[in-house]
Amino acid sequence: MIEKRGDFNSTWIDPDEALELDDEWLEGAHKYRGDQLVKRGRGRPPLEKPKEAVKIRYDQDVLEAFRESGKGWQTRINKALRQFLAEHDVNELDQQ
Repeated sequence: MIEKRGDFNSTWIDPDEALELDDEWLEGAHKYRGDQLVKRGRGRPPLEKPKEAVKIRYDQDVLEAFRESGKGWQTRINKALRQFLAEHDVNELDQQ
């Protein structure tokens, strides 16, 4: 005869032990209007100046040089462009 053991994993949760859904919990919850997400709860706060995804074309040798520098090459391109802007007047580039 097979003996039953009590060492099994149960996923059942007693509803009387569930967390209370108070105002603080509801404030952090995702909010939907139908199937559309209206507000995300908690998580990362929105950036003051978020980055924008763009499609841009660079010379192949420029890309290869940055890619060969390893992980974070796109951030280094952004940093190089910032440094260039600090040192040059972009409006004068067309006149050269």
